[in-house]
Amino acid sequence: MLITIDPGARTPLAEHIAACIRRGLADGTIHKGERLPGARALAATLSVNTHTVLRAYQQLHEERLIELRPGRGAIVTTTTTTTTTTPTSQALLIEACRRVVQLSRAHGLTQPETLALVLQRCLF
Repeated sequence: MLITIDPGARTPLAEHIAACIRRGLADGTIHKGERLPGARALAATLSVNTHTVLRAYQQLHEERLIELRPGRGAIVTTTTTTTTTTPTSQALLIEACRRVVQLSRAHGLTQPETLALVLQRCLF
């Protein structure tokens, strides 16, 4: 698994790490049931604080993409909250949503304007 970060980017390092893992899920380089590197080992590899990696893992856990198991580390979930989505599709959708929010902010749209646009123009 390849995780790269850009120390000069505006977004927090934990978000970079989480985004790399989401992309890995989306493109199939990370699979359901796969164990992610330990927080200390990954932090050492990336030259970041262990808490940065733990924040990324916590974010992914809250998104229900990984499970945090005491003594066993972080493992990609094999199930999601609904029967129709997989961790892979969920990761892809989260990344797309984050990109929409980024673009929306860059162009000065407010949260209500962005939501209205999505609801009016982007529903199937």
